Amino acid sequence: MVEFSKITITNRLLRYAPILLLFLSVLNEFDFNYLELKYFSFNFPFVLIFYWSLKKVESLGYGLIFIAGLFNDVVTGFPMGVSSLSYLLICGFAAYFRNITLNPSLLKDWLFFLLTILVVNSMMYSLLVLFFSFDLNYYDLIVNLIFTFLLYVICANAFEIYQKLVFGTQNV
Repeated sequence: MVEFSKITITNRLLRYAPILLLFLSVLNEFDFNYLELKYFSFNFPFVLIFYWSLKKVESLGYGLIFIAGLFNDVVTGFPMGVSSLSYLLICGFAAYFRNITLNPSLLKDWLFFLLTILVVNSMMYSLLVLFFSFDLNYYDLIVNLIFTFLLYVICANAFEIYQKLVFGTQNV
């Protein structure tokens, strides 16, 4: 009987792993300065939110995504709500793509993810520059965009394996 309860608790924790990973990623900025990699950055929450909003909607709630965005704003020093808006826009793009896609494939997901992060980053940084007078380094933004785009394929494959192990079958 004890083994059954351990399996149930472990299974429940594994089912909530995307939420835990989202909050860990927004509270802990990925920074590779200690590795002397100055021009290597990526936006892991974008990858996480897009994938799970596309493949298994019930894994991340929109309310939790909004709260994670508020936490990210506090950690990064952005005005309150900017990250939440961008995260919810990513959810909207993923929901739209999920509804129009007949035959899902990683390549289609990846290319639509590129379109999504281009639009969301453009909107977010336009808001920051126009309304909040932020000084932005466009070279760093482009590097971040490229590495985020490339990271999607790696993470999507890892998340697919995780999804098959924990949830059994794929949703979409």
